[in-house]
Amino acid sequence: VQLQASGGGLVQAGGSLRLSCVASGSIGSIAIIHWFRQAPGKQREFVAFITNVGSTNYADSVKGRFAISRDSARNTVYLQANSLKPEDTAIYFCKYSGAPWGQGTQVTVSS
Repeated sequence: VQLQASGGGLVQAGGSLRLSCVASGSIGSIAIIHWFRQAPGKQREFVAFITNVGSTNYADSVKGRFAISRDSARNTVYLQANSLKPEDTAIYFCKYSGAPWGQGTQVTVSS
């Protein structure tokens, strides 16, 4: 199953975006799907994950502002990003263990 992230864009600080991670097949058997991000000149970092029973976890830097969810009927995982800050600017990737890294989707937050 391949994952493709989309939904990024340019937004002003304080704005919102909803990122989508669409799977090429069923996500029902995938135990955990993660969102990561990589800012220019920085290492890739964990953002959030969701399990196949709906448990979630977030990085401290996005807790209370981002929300991860999954729609198994649409084979899609979402990342709702609210109250965006310039430091959220990065390429966002979705991934599960053993899958290759995709191209990601660019999020740019202007101050």
